[in-house]
Amino acid sequence: MNHFFAYMARMKLIRRWSLMKSVSEENIAEHSAQVAQIAHALAVIKNTLFGGDLNADRVATIALYHETSEVLTGDLPTPIKYYNPEIRKAYKDIEGIANEKLLSMLPEELRGEYRALIVTDPNSYEHTLVKAADKISAYIKCVEELRSGNREFAKAEASLRGEIEKYYQYEEVRYFCETFLESFGKTLDELE
Repeated sequence: MNHFFAYMARMKLIRRWSLMKSVSEENIAEHSAQVAQIAHALAVIKNTLFGGDLNADRVATIALYHETSEVLTGDLPTPIKYYNPEIRKAYKDIEGIANEKLLSMLPEELRGEYRALIVTDPNSYEHTLVKAADKISAYIKCVEELRSGNREFAKAEASLRGEIEKYYQYEEVRYFCETFLESFGKTLDELE
């Protein structure tokens, strides 16, 4: 028996933002789906408007699996994960071990395909777009919480806005943010 997809189905059970009081709880399955949509859009924007030659479907699929290890590790809150370089390195090592454990749950003939999606080169353009999409998704969560009156997310929103601006060197990130982000602060009636 191979348990990989049974573990993937458990992504919906892993809660994000565990140290924060949320108006609307978010799990890593929901988050990963949104990151995949945004990463796909970033690749499409790059290809369509800025002369890129990316495989947008591959970028989206990498994003879909970017939190895979957390079905074994849980979601370690950012203030803990990045508290100091030693903890950050140790957590990266744990994520790597978790990903290898999950990959071992696939039939051997499928592992290579999934390894290419789950264990990506951190220096690749695809990886960079997924990281940018991950930050944008987290920022959107903060905006939605603030729109609902939850001030708990104010500091995280400001911090993430700054982190996203570091990705503005990528034209597609700047374009996405300038074109689409404002809408997330609006109510449904205001979107009409």
